[in-house]
Amino acid sequence: MAYWGGGGAGGWSGGDGGPARRGRSDGWDYDELGKLYDATLVKRLVPFMAPYKGRGIIALIAVIVVSITQYSQPYIMARGIGAIVDGLRLGEDVSDDIRTLGILLVGLAVVGFVAMYVQRRMTGFMGHALLQDLRKLMFNHLNRLSMRFYDNEEVGRVMSRVTSDVVTLQELMTSGALNVLSDIVGLVVIIVALFALDVQLALVSLSVVPVLVIFMAIWQSHAARAFIRTRIAIATVNSNLNENVSGVRVVQSMGREETNLRRFGRLNDENLNSNLHAARLQAMVMPMVEILSSVASALVLVVIGVRVFNGSMDASTAIEAATGFLLYIQRFFNPVRDITLQYTQLQRAMAGAHRIFEVLDTVPEIQDAPNAIELRDVQGRVDFNHVKFHYVEGSPVLKDFDLHVEPGETIALVGHTGAGKTSVTALVPRFYDIQGGELLIDGHDIKQIKLASLTRHISIVLQEPYLFSGTIADNIRYGKLDATDEEVRRAAEAVGADHFIDRLEEGYDTILHERGQNLSVGQRQLISFARALVASPRILILDEATANVDTQTEKVIQRALDVMLRDRTSFVIAHRLSTIRNATRIVVMRDGEIVEIGSHDELMAHDGVYADLYRMTFTSLTSEEVAAAETQG
Repeated sequence: MAYWGGGGAGGWSGGDGGPARRGRSDGWDYDELGKLYDATLVKRLVPFMAPYKGRGIIALIAVIVVSITQYSQPYIMARGIGAIVDGLRLGEDVSDDIRTLGILLVGLAVVGFVAMYVQRRMTGFMGHALLQDLRKLMFNHLNRLSMRFYDNEEVGRVMSRVTSDVVTLQELMTSGALNVLSDIVGLVVIIVALFALDVQLALVSLSVVPVLVIFMAIWQSHAARAFIRTRIAIATVNSNLNENVSGVRVVQSMGREETNLRRFGRLNDENLNSNLHAARLQAMVMPMVEILSSVASALVLVVIGVRVFNGSMDASTAIEAATGFLLYIQRFFNPVRDITLQYTQLQRAMAGAHRIFEVLDTVPEIQDAPNAIELRDVQGRVDFNHVKFHYVEGSPVLKDFDLHVEPGETIALVGHTGAGKTSVTALVPRFYDIQGGELLIDGHDIKQIKLASLTRHISIVLQEPYLFSGTIADNIRYGKLDATDEEVRRAAEAVGADHFIDRLEEGYDTILHERGQNLSVGQRQLISFARALVASPRILILDEATANVDTQTEKVIQRALDVMLRDRTSFVIAHRLSTIRNATRIVVMRDGEIVEIGSHDELMAHDGVYADLYRMTFTSLTSEEVAAAETQG
């Protein structure tokens, strides 16, 4: 199916009985931090790492080697200084021992360098590969989700899951987890080294740890709330900024610049204050770590001094212990601080994983039946047999809708906003499933037809043409990638788009700006028509395709429609008289039901609802538009 319309990325658009988007998505909360560890989520993440198991094991070994080489150096240095002091005190030559220890230190540095390089290479590869895999998986799944999903979810939140949540999860599965592991290994090495140097001093130096644990527990509870506030604040700022940039035409036309600036200023102030509060909390960590580190160092020095003066420790042992413990105390608090600061990041990563799996676990509402058939040689007969449909339970949109369309017929759907016109056209490509009755294509129940097979034979042009980045030719062949340049040109000529395309400097190779904003609305719509035509559909749906163009452009589009509608089953929603009058049959709808059906002349002779709508439309037209409509009719 060629889906050529606009209406935004939120799914099917249209005012006639379409779905109403909820203010918040169901259960998706971006402002909550997750658990620090969720075994179920971790278990589900394992398969994503499986293809990179070998690299992961290498990275794991490299992390352990890096930690050992880094945190064993103070021990060797302490032993070296002790040996020097003993040599001086006893008058012995310890140059060989010092040389050996020096070579060992250099060797450890080289091994650590190589291990760190290997670790960074492995984690870098895994990180980018996982990022690619997750985004491809999310992109593929989002493209398969049903329209009802997009009716209910905010596009910005969905995009956040594909971008920031995936990045957060990627960091957790590579560098984040390994960094925590590295810190844990480092702590183990330090504690072992401390006890190897001196058990009593080790206990003294670790006596401040309970104080740090209590402090960090209290700090974390406040910091978590502060970080949530910053997330809410920046999300609000971004939302307001996006809203104002997207609606800048309305903002300027309504003179809202100053008012919106004041509102944005208040939101920006809230963002500033929340970030300053979080920064103040974060700034408390380092001073506390430094204080406890100094206290631990002072306690060690006091105990060493006491033991030296009471004769239980000689000078060389004291110097060796002081060197080792002071170096290790400084290093001990680094991994503790790092783990603490990564605590919230780990929570966010778990929350990101939860949100990603929420999307991946969302089952598409519209799926192929187990015994679905391939639709071939489509004639274009469409039968609505007493169809019932609603978006929300208890609010019916179509009530016992019964319509039988022969191949090649053009059916115009008319009626006031909310009558259900757009809903009828949304059911034909099976964007939604009906709740009662039957919908048949060439005599086959639409639920028994493979979706890919069905959509290949349907093209849709909506009121707001949506063009993609790329050239004009790329956009025309969007639904038929194997279309030749000649086919592209013939489609453009058939709908009258070739006249303005040939006048462009780059012609069909002209690069379009976002949504084709460097073209007029009429030009964009003509490209949409060409794009629909090149796909050679058997069923064509036009939803207000001429609503946003002027009378002169409509004449060009009307000629294009004459080509497009020929020998195709077509459903046309239009308020333009010329389009409606040329339809095979006109279906007049009200409150989800058919109130009248027939040709233009038949319905005018009947002098019912359609005749009233027709007269109301004429009274709102200028004399030039009336003459154009009568001429085209």
